[in-house]
Amino acid sequence: MTLDLDLAFDLLLAVALLWSGWRALHSVPLARALVMFIVFGLVMALAYARLSAPDLSLAEAAVGAGLTGALLLDAYGSLRRRRRRTTP
Repeated sequence: MTLDLDLAFDLLLAVALLWSGWRALHSVPLARALVMFIVFGLVMALAYARLSAPDLSLAEAAVGAGLTGALLLDAYGSLRRRRRRTTP
């Protein structure tokens, strides 16, 4: 019973990784792609935790999803403000 539940969770995690990675690469609105990138980082942190690598999991959550995601969202906001000022 436990093996079946573990396998189901691992498969769900693998599908979530593939889905969020594909959506991050193929999303037309840039804001949606950035959010999917952050989701991918968080799901990747769960995968590392599942693989019994808590150090990688914490690093991925902090750097991959947290810091990089925040910097990308800030750059996106700056880009949108600059576009609004330059468009007539």
